[in-house]
Amino acid sequence: MSEFPEGAPCWADAMFKDVEGAKSFYGEVLGWTFGEAASEFGNYTQAYSGGKAVAAVVPPMPGGDDVPSAWCLYFASHDVAKTAEKIKGAGGTLLMEPMQVGSFGSMTLAREPSGAVLGVWQAGEHHGFEKVAEPGAYCWAEVFTRAPEKADAFLQAVFPYSAKKIEPGDDPEAQGMDFKVFSLGDSGNPVLGRMKMGDEFPAEIPSYIQVYFTVANCDDAVAAAKKLGGRLHFGPMDSPFGRFAALTDPQGAAFAVIDTTTTAGEMPRMSDA
Repeated sequence: MSEFPEGAPCWADAMFKDVEGAKSFYGEVLGWTFGEAASEFGNYTQAYSGGKAVAAVVPPMPGGDDVPSAWCLYFASHDVAKTAEKIKGAGGTLLMEPMQVGSFGSMTLAREPSGAVLGVWQAGEHHGFEKVAEPGAYCWAEVFTRAPEKADAFLQAVFPYSAKKIEPGDDPEAQGMDFKVFSLGDSGNPVLGRMKMGDEFPAEIPSYIQVYFTVANCDDAVAAAKKLGGRLHFGPMDSPFGRFAALTDPQGAAFAVIDTTTTAGEMPRMSDA
């Protein structure tokens, strides 16, 4: 598999106190199977969809039991040390200095200036997602932030992004919405969204990156998640991009599901940002 281009989302993982519970939940909701835990790497366990690696789960590191469960999205870098310097120069904070992960690659973890946590991955033997935008696999991600100007400046300083903003048009529900789409360079290939958090978000919820996983049927996935103790926060809702819903799993990790084959409405107009 070829490397992901610089700045492209390339992997996702999450830390869970109850790893077996997480495996059962995502196994039923997203159809994942799981490999053997890698004891030399903190029992890091890869998830598979149709035999292709799509994500991973891991128990807390020693002393990390009080860290809430959350999905972490990794962005591809051809030089993780240089990207770490860009992160610091753009006002971000390194949560983990660049480190080698055996022969698999190198990584760093950071918090962007408005508070969302992200990872950076420089591929070695492990390139990242082995499939995307298919049922059971990663599809899309959005940065939810209360300080969009900080997040926007950071993202474009660290990664080779161009940006466009979505025009609300005549949709009354979209009036006042502040949403941008970041693409790799001038390719027009969108890789990340950014949404300004409004008053509908409780004040205690910090900025975060929402990871979307593809499903064959959004309503079925939501029903399975709720049956297993997950909570529905938004949707299911139809959109030009697919029918989607936002949830948290029983351990509190936020994620979204989307059926990209069920679409409704016209694509929004976009303008340079």
